This record gives sequence, C-alpha cells and structure tokens, in this order.
Amino acid sequence: MEDMIRVQGLAKRYDDFALEDVTFSVPAGTVVGLVGSNGAGKTTTLKAILGLVRPDGGTVKLLGCNPENAKDIDKVKARVGVVLDTCAFPDANRVADVGILGRAAYAAWEDKRFKALCDEFGLEPRKFVKDLSRGMGMKLTLAFALSHNPDLLILDEATAGLDPMARDEVLDILRCFMEDEGHAILLSTHITSDLEKIADEVICIDDGRIVFDVPKDAICDEAGIAHCRAVDVEILAASGIANELRMLQRGMSTDVLVPDRFAFACSYPGISTDRASIEDYMALTLKGESLGQPSHLQNMLKEDQR
Repeated sequence: MEDMIRVQGLAKRYDDFALEDVTFSVPAGTVVGLVGSNGAGKTTTLKAILGLVRPDGGTVKLLGCNPENAKDIDKVKARVGVVLDTCAFPDANRVADVGILGRAAYAAWEDKRFKALCDEFGLEPRKFVKDLSRGMGMKLTLAFALSHNPDLLILDEATAGLDPMARDEVLDILRCFMEDEGHAILLSTHITSDLEKIADEVICIDDGRIVFDVPKDAICDEAGIAHCRAVDVEILAASGIANELRMLQRGMSTDVLVPDRFAFACSYPGISTDRASIEDYMALTLKGESLGQPSHLQNMLKEDQR
C-alpha cells in the first residue's frame, strides 16, 4: 500500500528546542500512534506535515504532495481531516454554523453525516462554540473532520478531555473509518491505553528525536516487564543478553524490559514477568538504564544491601 505520509530527516530548530532527523511513514490501512512527553516534538512534527511550519531540513510528503507548496496542498487538503488540540471554530458560531462552514469549504461535504455525528456526540445544534467544554469541542472538530470524507486523519490529542466511555465511542468511529483499507490515521496522544486498542504502529519522540518505532503487537503481545530482586538482576547482568535489557528501579524491586516475555519466562521461570503496556515500554525506554552498565548495577546492589 502507498504511504499516506512520508517524513524523511525532518529538522526544525527553535531557540530552546530542535527537532532532528525525524523519519517515519504512515502507510494506507494503518493507524500510527505518536507518543512522547510534553515538549518532545510531537505537535511540531504534525504541524510540519500539515505545512503549518516550515522545516529547516528534511522532506515531508503528504498524500504524495509537498505541504509547503500551495498548489500541492490545495490538491490534498480535502482528503485530510485534521483535529488539533484546540477547537478552531469561532466562539460566536453555533454548532449548526460549523456545518455551514463545511458546506462552503468542501465539495465532498456530507451534511447528513455531520448532523448524525453531532447527534451521536450529544452536540446541540444551537449551542455556541464558546459554551462547549474542551471534550465537546474536540468532538465537534472530529465530526467536522469526518464529514468531508477524508482518506487520512491527523489527530492531535483527539480524545483528550473525554471520559472513558466517550473515548471508546470515538475509537469505535475511528475503527469504522479504518474499515476502508485506503484510509490511514496518525494519532498523537498522551493516552497510551487508547493506542493499545487501535494502533498498528507506535512511534515515540523524545527531545526532538525518534526513540523507537515498533509495531504495537511487539510491545503489547510480545514484550514484558520482569520484576526482579537484586539476585535476579545479578544473574541477568552476567548473562549474554544484559546489553539488550533496560532496567528501572521501583522501590525494593527492579523492573526489566524484555523483548520476548515468553522466551524470557522459559529461560528464567523464577522471575515474575507481566505483559508490557505502551506506557511501561515508553517509561523503561526513556528512563531506564542498560542492564549492562556495571557502575549502575554496583550502585543499585549497594542500595539494596543497605
């Protein structure tokens, strides 16, 4: 399948922050999750993809076009639905007025679809945008994005501010959108449990650089968190896989990220190992240290002896 988004060597520099060598793709038929802490570079990356900021280096292709080129972006904007982290509609607009904007902006606008989504989301047609909560504003923006029949959705914290039931409702709508194999979603979010339900690939950005880009199944179905005592850590540190493992001390025990929890359980049946969540995987990758670092291991063992 074709790449709906292709980012190669993307760089953007500010006075106190730099996005460097960001490279990834979003193939048709996939949902790609973008995670990372606040200020890591997620929103800058999305804005560069949409042509809202000009990169200092690298290339971006959005549906095969250059988003910096006005003629190119005009060709593809109707095929891209966008939900940023704030509601972009004027405060003085009513919900029904947003549908009028959609009819004026998009030839493929479906008013029936917009009204149905507003009804499903509990958006009253006469309610003013200024009176909507953050969560309801996100629902309105998502209803707008879906109502002009896009092929690609780019979502920045689209489920932020929603309660768990409302988030599941939105995820169900996104799943329906993905029933068409020609569709794709790039979803930036802090709510990693949502990605566990819908993502195919997970990309983590930290301090302007990609830290990992792995299939969701490799995290949630294969990887694991081993809960180790000091003696377990010593055994693992002496093994041939120490440099492949990352550890993070949590109270009296040490969590170790293992790439294959089933193989690990066979090799070390005495060590309790649980399924890894995306949050676990990200925490161990970003905050953990290599088990092959002897100085850290020695310090940890000294603390344990105390």
